[in-house]
Amino acid sequence: MFDFDFIALVVAIVAFFFARKARNEVRILRARLDAFEAAPRAVAPVAAVTETAAPLAPDMPADIKPAEPITSATEEPIPTLQPAIAATPAPDAAISSEPAAPAAPRQSFEERIGTRWVVWVGGLTLALGGLFMVRYSIEAGLLGPEVRVLLGGLFALALLVVGEVARRKESLSSIAPLPIANIPAILTAAGTAVAFATIYAAYALYDFLVPATAFVLLGIVAMATMAAALLHGPALAGLGLVGAFVTPMLVSSAKPDYWALYIYLAIVSAAAFALARMRMWRWLVLTTIAFTTFWTLPGLDSGPEMVAPHVFHVIACFVLASLLVVCGFMYGPAAEPGRIEGISSAALGASLFGATMIVLAGRHADLAMIAFALLVAGTLFVAWYAQAATSAVAVAAGFVAVVFLSWAIQGNLDLLVLPGGPLPGIGTSPIEGAVTTHLVSAAVFALGFGIVGFLAQGRSFTAVIPVIWAACATFVPIALLIALYARIAHLDRSVPFAILAVILAASFAAATEMLSKREQRPGLAISTALFATGTLGALALALTFALEKGWLTIALSLMALGTAWISMQRPIPFLRWLSAILAGIVCARMAYEPRVVGDLVGTTPIFNWLLWGYGVPAASFWGASVLMRRRGDDVPLRMVESAAILFTVLLVFLQIRHFVNGGDVYRFSSDLVEIALQVCTTLAMAIGLERLRVRSNSIVHNVSAVLLTVYAGLATLFGLLFIANPNIWRIDVGGLVFNLLLLGYALPAVLALLLSYTVAGRRKPAYANTIAGGALLLALTYVTFEIRRVYHGPVFSNARVFDAEQYTLSVAWLIFGVALLAAGLIFSSQRARLASAVVIGLTVLKAFLVDMSSLTGVWRALSFMCLGLVLVAIGYLYQRILFGRKKAAVETPAA
Repeated sequence: MFDFDFIALVVAIVAFFFARKARNEVRILRARLDAFEAAPRAVAPVAAVTETAAPLAPDMPADIKPAEPITSATEEPIPTLQPAIAATPAPDAAISSEPAAPAAPRQSFEERIGTRWVVWVGGLTLALGGLFMVRYSIEAGLLGPEVRVLLGGLFALALLVVGEVARRKESLSSIAPLPIANIPAILTAAGTAVAFATIYAAYALYDFLVPATAFVLLGIVAMATMAAALLHGPALAGLGLVGAFVTPMLVSSAKPDYWALYIYLAIVSAAAFALARMRMWRWLVLTTIAFTTFWTLPGLDSGPEMVAPHVFHVIACFVLASLLVVCGFMYGPAAEPGRIEGISSAALGASLFGATMIVLAGRHADLAMIAFALLVAGTLFVAWYAQAATSAVAVAAGFVAVVFLSWAIQGNLDLLVLPGGPLPGIGTSPIEGAVTTHLVSAAVFALGFGIVGFLAQGRSFTAVIPVIWAACATFVPIALLIALYARIAHLDRSVPFAILAVILAASFAAATEMLSKREQRPGLAISTALFATGTLGALALALTFALEKGWLTIALSLMALGTAWISMQRPIPFLRWLSAILAGIVCARMAYEPRVVGDLVGTTPIFNWLLWGYGVPAASFWGASVLMRRRGDDVPLRMVESAAILFTVLLVFLQIRHFVNGGDVYRFSSDLVEIALQVCTTLAMAIGLERLRVRSNSIVHNVSAVLLTVYAGLATLFGLLFIANPNIWRIDVGGLVFNLLLLGYALPAVLALLLSYTVAGRRKPAYANTIAGGALLLALTYVTFEIRRVYHGPVFSNARVFDAEQYTLSVAWLIFGVALLAAGLIFSSQRARLASAVVIGLTVLKAFLVDMSSLTGVWRALSFMCLGLVLVAIGYLYQRILFGRKKAAVETPAA
């Protein structure tokens, strides 16, 4: 049994919302009418005031004041107006002969109930009454089905006739109707609702009507309702529109006829767009667009035979929207020059969305691709003449990329790697089937977007329109080239695609050069930058297509360098950001696979893929930073400088790991050789950055130098002195002199000393002294471990210390301290003399704390004798050489 309660509820809700919208619109119209009627009464008296006020003080100069006013004994003096022009009386005083129109009083609660709500509820009650009467007749069995349907139709007709008569009487009489509670419109809406319900009941409940007849009758009612909206207002338009688009859902069929459906929807859409155009109802356009887009989705999975009616539907909607909706085109509303209008672009974009869905659901059938190409071409044509629809160009560009990328993904790319091609029964080859159609379509799209996007430059006095055209002109050809390359060449080397990329880059470069020579117009600089970006992107693709895997990283880094160079020739700010973005992309690529080419990196030291994968980007980023610094220090420059330093450090560290671990850069553990090499190279890079930051004053160079120094200190503390300490762990240090101790402790000590002198006077003294202290620690450790190597061989971990070894350590420390003192005296270095004092102080502590308790016999005596002689010699050197020089230097000026 059909549920009348549900229909009554739906009709009630729809009628309520449309009545609310009509009430708001009529309220605005009434306010405007009241303001218009009140305007003449206020303007005329003001004109009279102007005429009567002019003769006052006719020739009085502006600097002469009128005479003092006469006052009485009981009144306060009336203040005199200073300038003569201010003597014009107030408008309120001059409009005494004709009183102003009183303001309209606010309606009371009783008036609102009596004039508004009663009418709305009455119209809704009439519609529901007809539905309930039909239901009652069904439940009570009073009337037969034929009579019920007939009475319902008569009741609907009666409501429509009464509504039309009421409208005509009000239009002929002098009594203005209440605009907020339009009785004729409400009666007509109620009659329309009853007519819908009656026809649907005759079809769905009693089978009096075949689906085709019911469909036609419901469509006629919907169209008539929208036509009546021209006389009765927007409420009927909304009701008719909803009814017209819902009718196909109410009338079901075992075998749907999509041709009949879409022809009907085309007629309904045309009527709705025409009505919206005549009345300028934006909501009606948006509602129609939403319904037409929705009706594109059913039946998409019905097979290739359903492609033709769907194509007709989207093309019909596109043509109607272009003719009646797009502002500034054909019969559309007037357009504001240089302004993009949202509804105009949305109307075209909805049809493009439907065409895209048809192509995807139809598995890129030829007819679907042709229709899609026609709609894209139509979008470019409409947007060329109507700038209000320019956003639809960007939508079309996005859908073109989606269509071709989906085509590339749908192909079974694994078939390309089979030696004999696809096996029988598995499927078609990706280079067969619709390839010709897609190649032709891609060429048309690339040429269309590229040429029209270039020609559109300079046609608008706003910046956003040419920028959209330029962005689409560069994005679409590159996206299509990538999609075709992925589908046909299987992401492998392809010289033909590399040639196409070079041709595309040359085209973009020519466009960039021609635009750069034009007179400056809004958006021209950004458009030029976009074409320059396309040039570099196409060149990067050419390198990728022509070279083996892994060269994409190199191509992108070279592209960053090229972008920086172009920014010097064409100072476009966006190009600096583009160079920084490319550097970020390369960094992200390396984070995904640090080995660049995976297992193909090889085992050859130095000359492997790490050298090209990190060395070329590092050199490119350094070159780009040098070029960019010539035009100032900004965020893009700092990003490129950071990338240059990062790739330099990664190149060194990964090459060290590759060399030490036999090509395995992912090895978890580290040994003394690797840590020593990392510390040495880190200190060397820190020295270079410290010298570079003095000239560049770059915050990136400054921070990077500090970070590298901190890393070297941590690697020394936890790596050389603990993780890879040969005195703790069983490590073979090698030969007697040229061994790992020289690499792991002596060389880092020298580099740390050089770094301390590099930063001396340029950073805080504590920073330089800390580095110098680290150098001293490494040097003293080297001396100690070298003595251990002499006595115990290449492996001396946990070896017992003999008396001779203990004595030799003390002597070696003393010699090292004396050498430092001598260097401090020769080069007048206070830091060296302080280091000597530290070493000799440690030697004294060792003599009293260690030698005295561990040494025996002659070794103990020799240890203290040598220490005493050295201390006396040091005192002599300080008295006769160091302080003697200072005393002579002080006495010479006095003499």
